[in-house]
Amino acid sequence: MAALTVEQQKQEYSKQLAAYTFRQWNTVRHIPLPDKYKAAEISRNSPAAQILDTDEINERSPHIARDRLDKVPKFSTNRHIHLTASPLFSAMFAVIRLRQSARLSRTLATHASGARSPRTPAKKWARDEIQSIYDTPLLDLVFRAATVHRESHDPSKIQLCTLMNIKTGGCSEDCSYCSQSSRYDTATKASRLVQIEPVLEAARKAKANGSTRFCMGAAWRDLAGRKSGFERILEMVREVRGMGMEVCTTLGMLSPEQARQLKEAGLTAYNHNLDTSREFYPQVITTRSYDERLDTISAVRDAGISVCSGGILGLGESDEDRVGLIWEVSNMPEHPESFPVNALVPIAGTPLEKNEVVPYHTLIRTIATARIVLPSTIIRLAAGRNTLAESEQAMCFMAGANAVFTGEQMLTTPCSPWDEDKAMMGRWGLEGMQSFEQSSVANKEGSRLDAAPDKTKSNTVEV
Repeated sequence: MAALTVEQQKQEYSKQLAAYTFRQWNTVRHIPLPDKYKAAEISRNSPAAQILDTDEINERSPHIARDRLDKVPKFSTNRHIHLTASPLFSAMFAVIRLRQSARLSRTLATHASGARSPRTPAKKWARDEIQSIYDTPLLDLVFRAATVHRESHDPSKIQLCTLMNIKTGGCSEDCSYCSQSSRYDTATKASRLVQIEPVLEAARKAKANGSTRFCMGAAWRDLAGRKSGFERILEMVREVRGMGMEVCTTLGMLSPEQARQLKEAGLTAYNHNLDTSREFYPQVITTRSYDERLDTISAVRDAGISVCSGGILGLGESDEDRVGLIWEVSNMPEHPESFPVNALVPIAGTPLEKNEVVPYHTLIRTIATARIVLPSTIIRLAAGRNTLAESEQAMCFMAGANAVFTGEQMLTTPCSPWDEDKAMMGRWGLEGMQSFEQSSVANKEGSRLDAAPDKTKSNTVEV
């Protein structure tokens, strides 16, 4: 093979350096380059510092790790190939824009984490502001969302959650999408509240597979007249929390006193979705008002429990309704700890059984908008994720999603199994969060974590 010319070396080096820089680039801290390199700024921890003289590295950025520099791809014995800003950065941003979903890595977060912005008070957004964000050209929207995501989160980590249906079917509500409603003729059959031991067995299995949050759902409108059942659930919460896992429940409407008891038992988060916009909501549900949902969320928040509240895409809503959902959530007294994004899984026997699957670009647009509007919130891919190709899921993570449900099943729909998810995470350079790693959750736990430090040990997935 003929030797590369100097110009070819420069071009090849630029391509390699751009790809490597994407994986390592710290977008926050910068150092100036000498004029002779014709670039105004470059990341202080970037391997592009390789083009500096040794003395310049020591003088300008003494903390750059030598082993990092040694890993920079080299295409010439001459360390001082004269790279101008144009070929280097045009190549770098081409990689970032076109291949960022394929370049996630643990090391990106290693450098960026120390420079993340501190948590700031939740911004109150105007609805037209959110609509303007949502209407941004999709690639620009995703790029902006990815930037916001890296300012508040470690982009190489996602939260693994496992969901268990502890009381199936027989619900008196008329949610048009749900097979557990007693009003519809579906394959889901009603069952009683499960005993404690099967729940603990499922939680232990989830933890062994890397899940750090265990969620329990019961198909009830509320807990009225369910004193013994509620006591059993409180014991489930205590036992699962004792395993060192985050615990979430979704039990329908709650009173302030019931929320207080759940908090006392050790509940981490309570899920109560708004489902859609206030305007479209009556088209989906008539047995519970929008304000009743907000009242339950207020009771949960006032009890010191983290709020998990999101919605469902594909109900027949418009773009304006999706914006309305995000607007409602963003204008709560504090942003929710997590925002689940469900893609409707049409179920035979329900009124929405013939609804079309939500377009993928709509899912991405909603996730990216939610990430920008709710910068510190965990955005969770929930129902319908198992229908997405791996590359589609990767773009969801790029757009700001950083949690998934994983395991044997959702409430009544399929779920991506642990082994498949762990293999996917390994291919994309992702790892699982630890229990209570989210700062808003840790803050609400307070002295509970100090009293039981062993409960925060890493549940990082081995991949």
